[in-house]
Amino acid sequence: MGKCEQCIVRQFSSLKALNKDELIRMAECKTSYTIKKGEPIFEEGEVTNGIYCIKDGVCKLSKLSDNGKDQIVKLVKPGELLGQRSMISDEPANLSAVALEDMEVCFIPRSEVMQFFTQNNQFSMNVMRTICDDLKGADDHMVNMALKTVRQRLAETLIYLEDTFGKNEDGSLRIQLSREELAGMIGTATESCIRLLSELNKSDYIELTGKKITLLDKNKLKRLT
Repeated sequence: MGKCEQCIVRQFSSLKALNKDELIRMAECKTSYTIKKGEPIFEEGEVTNGIYCIKDGVCKLSKLSDNGKDQIVKLVKPGELLGQRSMISDEPANLSAVALEDMEVCFIPRSEVMQFFTQNNQFSMNVMRTICDDLKGADDHMVNMALKTVRQRLAETLIYLEDTFGKNEDGSLRIQLSREELAGMIGTATESCIRLLSELNKSDYIELTGKKITLLDKNKLKRLT
């Protein structure tokens, strides 16, 4: 069993406010899972009953729209927590979380987390701050969708993917999203996304090799945004 006090999630999340005794208690009650690429951690409408700590791997948070399209709201990286809002509001998950690569996650039951919440002011402040940041991110995303063209949103998203998740040795984006997933992130039809990628490829902004995408000129891409 991994030690919670040495975990990446503790360094980057609300959990950094917990003291050693609380971390030991958490280590005793957590459950660790390996989630395979493409598998859900939880699904929209599910009662989660706790929080998930992302130890390794990346997942997408998405919402199914009325027309059956998967709208990606956020990508979640190691060191982040999932399910804080549902836990506090005591409501089912508003989004689905699906692994984009093999993941290591730990689950901490709600009963345990709520004890930390009532006993540790700094922890509860950290959780509230995270939820506020998520709301701010959602506001920014909504304004972006309304005011920017699909081309601008695509350029911005490609830069975000490289800046946040890095590159493979061959220079391509490490996080390999399908064309459908990429379309779901920028809020457009898959066909439009494919056409725009092709245009960026022809103009030497990016290079497409099969499913791989390599950013050839990030500064030129930035000027599009």
